[in-house]
This record gives sequence, structure tokens and C-alpha cells, in this order.
Amino acid sequence: MTTFQAARAFLLQHRTDYDRAVAGFQWPTEANFNWALDWFDGELARGDSRDRPALWIVDAATGAESRLSFAELSGRSNRVANFLRQRGLRRGDHLLLLLGNVVPLWETMLAAMKLGLVVIPATTLLTRDELQDRLDRGRARAVVAAQDQVAKFDGLGGDGLTRIVVGAAADGWERYEGVTECSDAFTPDGATGALDPMLLYFTSGTTAKPKLVLHTQRSYPVGALSTMYWIGLQPGDVHLNISSPGWAKHAWSCFFAPWNAGATVFVVNQPRFDAKALLAVVVRCGVTTLCAPPTVWRLLIQEDLRSYRVALREVCGAGEPLNPEVIEQVKAAWGLTIRDGYGQTETTALAGNSPGQPVKIGSMGRPLPGYRVAVTDPDGHPAREGEIGLRLGDDRPAGLMQGYLGDDGVPRGADGELYRTGDVAFLDDDGYLTFVGRADDVFKSSDYRISPFELESVLLEHDAVAEAAVVPAPDSIRLAIPKAYVLLIGGVAPTRDTAFSIFSFLSGRLAPFKRIRRIEFVSELPKTISGKIRRVQLRRLEHDDDRGDPLRGVEFGEDEFPELQADRPAPRA
Repeated sequence: MTTFQAARAFLLQHRTDYDRAVAGFQWPTEANFNWALDWFDGELARGDSRDRPALWIVDAATGAESRLSFAELSGRSNRVANFLRQRGLRRGDHLLLLLGNVVPLWETMLAAMKLGLVVIPATTLLTRDELQDRLDRGRARAVVAAQDQVAKFDGLGGDGLTRIVVGAAADGWERYEGVTECSDAFTPDGATGALDPMLLYFTSGTTAKPKLVLHTQRSYPVGALSTMYWIGLQPGDVHLNISSPGWAKHAWSCFFAPWNAGATVFVVNQPRFDAKALLAVVVRCGVTTLCAPPTVWRLLIQEDLRSYRVALREVCGAGEPLNPEVIEQVKAAWGLTIRDGYGQTETTALAGNSPGQPVKIGSMGRPLPGYRVAVTDPDGHPAREGEIGLRLGDDRPAGLMQGYLGDDGVPRGADGELYRTGDVAFLDDDGYLTFVGRADDVFKSSDYRISPFELESVLLEHDAVAEAAVVPAPDSIRLAIPKAYVLLIGGVAPTRDTAFSIFSFLSGRLAPFKRIRRIEFVSELPKTISGKIRRVQLRRLEHDDDRGDPLRGVEFGEDEFPELQADRPAPRA
């Protein structure tokens, strides 16, 4: 038995004994490790689970289904690996993956791991400029994209980019369907180091450009043992995670965690979120574990949950703390308590309310097995309320990124004695953590992370905008929506026409999930003595809905302009 298998077995054995799991868990120590070859192919696709469903995708609108066993998906991903190898891709090359929840996404992820490629997961909502940034800073050697993404790449990438399209043929693109001509037997070109690079995520931050988060062949696959434990996954489960590809939570809970357990990854595709349709599929297909962002839970409780006879055993939430009334309504209907968890793109699940343990409403739980969490003040001293950090050195968790990748190709930011998450929490006497907020000003909207600085940078490109500050405005369904406080240049009136001009300008430059939904024209912005805008003061205005404050101005909403309306993005975890 490998140390990975031993660690997995230990957590499954003590899935409801938190104290024993935390005290006795040890991270796997293999120097060479390729999760796709050693675990997925070597165990899941060959053992007792070989004929069980590994991936099950349902189209809620049409009822169409795709279902593949572990053995089938192993062979199909081998074909993809051979196909990519024939196109000249080699260990260490970077591949941009731009697909929705379709079978080729999972096939390509597995294939890339087997080859030792570095995958850059991306959402299909990205704009051309954002794609250019990923191609340039991500040093992409190839792209696998859906057919509806092809037009975005006109003029991007140059002749050195290998282009592969899933779907209809396109000029200059090779068809993914060519994989069927390749062998389903794969031979690696050598051993894979556990610390070899594997994933490169672009994440929102406090600068205009997203940071590049580098994960290894160890950090996400092995690190996701903590996520498996938090969710409470077991072999044979049918696990549904509401998440969109391109984001870290998709890798957490639609890939590594369920397959670490030997569970089925279950996916429901909907053109627009429909709670009734989703619940009907959950009942019909016997889903046993469900993880969804608070936005989805808030929509689900608007239905008569008692009328849906679900087979659910575990229900989880991630993204931000859930409202107590949501938790109570689900418990009243199904007898199940939604358990919050917490982590970042830079980590796997590092804290959570684990199965069988007391759940404190509003808390995101306790540190998960393998994570040594510290709450510290700005000087690094222990505090009851402070920034969440991870102990490194001998306590370094396997699930922590290798670092933020700089222009020189060197990862930094996850070394030293303590990794600082940038999130603030309160630590109670029982060791439970309650989320307070970001140390910076990044916020969530429909469960997407939004960087105010990034949106403000785009706003300032408009000729009429002198200064701008973006903050979250409360929203009953989406928790918050991006709102901009805007100071106009002299001579420009705060009129409806000005608002329309700015909204129109933004719609072509920001992905839908980042779009500013409300604008308030003001005569001044609150600032510190050093001249920095006090977003915290504006956030308080929004939270208190104080319309009498002298800082308030004239407000317009994007929904006041029907010609600008577009489908809002589906929630993600």
C-alpha cells in the first residue's frame, strides 16, 4: 500500500471522528507521483471500481446523458494523451483548457496529467483581452477549446499555438474528434515528480492583473484528501458539485475529491439555473452528496423541498457563510445540516464543519486534517480575530500551492514560516473559525471573486470617469453585485445618458460575471489622509443603505437599460 492509499484509507476510516483524524493523519510522502497514472488508472480503473460510473453528465433540459466507467475514462484519456503527444506536446508544456462541463474536459485533464503538461483552466466567460493575458503570461503552447470559443482567438496566440477544437471544424484548428484514431494504451516518457508543475490558475487579486497560482502533481490531487474528508465522500457515492469549469472549486469537487474517494462525479448542465429541474434530477439519479454555493442554496429553498424525496446523505456549502435561515429550512425539509467549508484557489479545503461533528451556524468550521492554522495580528502574533495563516516548515500542508508564478518563472509567496491567506476570521474557544472578511477588498458576487481594482482600472479608461471605487452592493439572491461610485470629469453631467455610455463601455470589456451592475455618480470619494480611497466607508454605506449620507449621489442600474441586458452568469462555488 502506498502512503497515498494509506492516508486515504485512514480518513475514510475516521470520517466522523474529527479528533482522531486530525491527530493521526499524515500527508503522503511519495517522491514520484502521478495521480492520473498511479491512482486513477492504477487503482480505480483496474480494481473493484473499474465498471462503476466515474463520470455522469445529465442535460436537465433534454434528459440526454453521458455515463463513463472508470475503465472507459482511463482508455479514452489515454487516447487523448497520445493525440496530444502526436501534436508535439511534451512534459512541462502549458495547455489552456477552455471547455464547459463536457466529457472532453475530464478526458483532457487526465491526459495532460499523464503527459506531465501544465493545465491552465479557464472559464468560457473570458473576454479576448483576458484570453490574451492567459496565453501570454501563462505561456500557453496549446489550447483545447469549445467551438463557440474559436472566434475569440482570431489574431491571438500566433503560429506557435496548437489549436484543438471540440465540436465543429474551424479553419486553423484541429478537431478533437481525431483522438478516436489513437491507441487507448499509453506509456509515459518517464517518472513524474510529485513536485512537478501541474495546474496554473489565474485568480483575482488586488492588482489589475490576476495572480498566477501554481499547483503541483501533489498539491491538488493529494491535497484534495482534505476536501474529500470535509465533504464526507465515500466509495460509490454519486457526488454533485455546482461549479463552473475554470475555477479551483471545480477541480476540488468535480475532479479530485470525489475520485480520491472512488465516487461518481455527477454533473447537471443547465442553460439557465432552474431549481425545480435540478431537484428533479437529484431525486431521479439518486445523488448522495451535494456541494453548492450559497447563491444556489438560496434559490433552492424557494421551492417546496419537502416534496423532493432525495437520497442525499451529505450537503455542503462553500463560497461564503450561509444565512442561518437557509440552513434551518433545509434541515426542516430534509433532516440534513448544510456544512460550511473554507479554502482558496491557493489551497484545498483547509477548514470545515466535518461529518458527525457539532455545526456552529455561521462558522466555517475547524482546521481539517493536515492543516495547521494560525490566526494572527498584523505583527504575526496569535489573535482571536486576525488573518488566517498556515504553518509551514515541517507542518506545510500538501494542499498549498507551490507559489505565485512571477514573470521570471519562479514561484513565490508560499515559503517561510507562515502562509498568509489574506482572509480575516474570528477564532473561538472551541477552535471554530468564523469568516470576517478579506484583508484586502476582494469580494464575492454570485460566488465569483471580484477584484475592485481590476474593475476600477477598466472604468478609468472611459473618457468621462475621473475616479472610481467599486464595492459590493447587497443582493437578495447573489449576496452582492458590483457597484461603482464614480466621480466624473468636469463638464460631464451625471445623467442617464452618461450612465448608459459607461455601462455600454463596460459590457464589451468585462466578462459577464464581473460586470458592474449599478453606478452612483458622486461629487467626492472618501479618502485617507494619504489620498487612498476608503472603500470600507463605501461598503458601510451600502450595507446600512444610508441614503442621507452627504457622500450619496445619483444612482443608475444596468437593469434600467433593456438594450444592455444579458443573461447573468450561473452561480459557482
